[in-house]
Amino acid sequence: MHVMPLLLLIAGCAAIAGVARRTPVPPPLLLVTVGLAVSYVPWVPEYTLDPEVVLPLLLPPLLYTAATDSSYLDLRASIRPVALLSVGYVLFATLVVGWAAYLIVPDLPLTAALVLGAVVAPPDAVAATAVARRVGLPSRLTTILQGESLVNDATAITAFKVALAAAVGEGASWAGGIGEFLIAALGGIGIGLLLMVPIHWLRTHLKEALLQNTLSLLIPFFAYAVAEQVHASGVLAVVVVALYLGHRSWQVDFATRLQEEAVWKMVAFVLESAVFALIGLQLPVVLRGLGEYEGVSAAWYAVALFLVVVAARFVWVYPATFLPRLVSRRIREREENPSWKAPFVVGWAGMRGVVSLAIAFSIPLTMHGGEDFPGRNLILFLTFTTVIGTLVVQGLSLPPLIRMLKLPGRDVQAETLAEANAQAQASRAAERHLDELLADERNALPPPLEERLRSVLERRRNAVWERLGSVNPVTGETVDDTYRRLAREMIGAEREVFVKLRDARFIDDEMLRTLLRRLDLEEAAAYRESVT
Repeated sequence: MHVMPLLLLIAGCAAIAGVARRTPVPPPLLLVTVGLAVSYVPWVPEYTLDPEVVLPLLLPPLLYTAATDSSYLDLRASIRPVALLSVGYVLFATLVVGWAAYLIVPDLPLTAALVLGAVVAPPDAVAATAVARRVGLPSRLTTILQGESLVNDATAITAFKVALAAAVGEGASWAGGIGEFLIAALGGIGIGLLLMVPIHWLRTHLKEALLQNTLSLLIPFFAYAVAEQVHASGVLAVVVVALYLGHRSWQVDFATRLQEEAVWKMVAFVLESAVFALIGLQLPVVLRGLGEYEGVSAAWYAVALFLVVVAARFVWVYPATFLPRLVSRRIREREENPSWKAPFVVGWAGMRGVVSLAIAFSIPLTMHGGEDFPGRNLILFLTFTTVIGTLVVQGLSLPPLIRMLKLPGRDVQAETLAEANAQAQASRAAERHLDELLADERNALPPPLEERLRSVLERRRNAVWERLGSVNPVTGETVDDTYRRLAREMIGAEREVFVKLRDARFIDDEMLRTLLRRLDLEEAAAYRESVT
């Protein structure tokens, strides 16, 4: 691909995603829709999904940023539903959708139908979690959807490899397929466990933030490549490493954390935007190769497969939610009895994404004997229509569905109280430690500076409680909001003076950058408090 089409893709995706943030439509859905609309515009270049690019270059960073943002403790607490969805459901969907495709499409071999089943089996929860966060789903449901998206790609890719081996004539057996699945899964987890400690050690011993961030950008690609090199699951290796590093990110230097957050937010924004736009842009490529399947029959196959995919998820989700409670007294005692609403949302949130399309495009053109792969073009078409159908139908209807079901959202007041209590405990501990430090004559400070340290602790301790207080009847702000706004305006006034002094040549540009960086850090701290 030439440089200009790539730049146009990134710039266009960023602009559309930016517009979507100001509309009620989730950004992934708007990007897909625009991609479909512009795919036939004459001057728009053709963008073909290359699995050799998507899987090793786009998937690892997306998995890494999602896993580091996840909670290891929350995922561990939800390990049963996550495993049932990310492993059990994907294998179930592979078999059910594959068998249904075999019955629906004439002359499609069962092995090729199972390839199709594996391709469309894994939901892409990027869109689902984006919607969940926007409408305020309960944190447990969001955790389950996130956890599913972190692991299900590994299950689907391994199932695809097994089904593909049988389809092309490599004589794969059930025992061999199970063995390959276990080797890939255990190998990926093992590689992740081997890499996570030395990588974390290196991160904590590098003293320069730029080097640490360079390492951070390389980690997902390195973990994925090492695992794939030994025929293990690169997806699981990346997830294991990322969960460990995210859980221990507090041990990394603060400058690294600040830079990492900004860098990975930008990377995730660009990649997620490009990925969903690329889905829509595949329309001409997919339709051009349909051949004998064009017309009403292809449309019927697409609708039928979409309905099977949607129904199969509900068939799995409800038993997977309630059966463990029926057979295990321990689960009944430890967990609240779920209503029918939460499983319904999980079932409806099964939107497919770019991984399915990338896997479909990796299907070879020919079999081992040299003949064409049976139904390859139809598999591409059905994968595309399933991805588009789930994104548009389920994606657009998910927010109103959640609002209609009136699921209990996040308890903001309870979260603020928990934050205030945590801050109070931390402040008391810091104050005790400050007393111990000041008792040492080597740490003697003038009274004004000592008081400044104590006032910082008091300010931090009171800030959270003030968010629960009364609001200004004129501005609608809490006392804390007003304080932060005034602090930012004071910083702005200082910034203007520094610039004027630089323009008048009282200070040089290097000193200006030093002074502005100091103000930027203070303003960033104020902003982070305001969005907490």
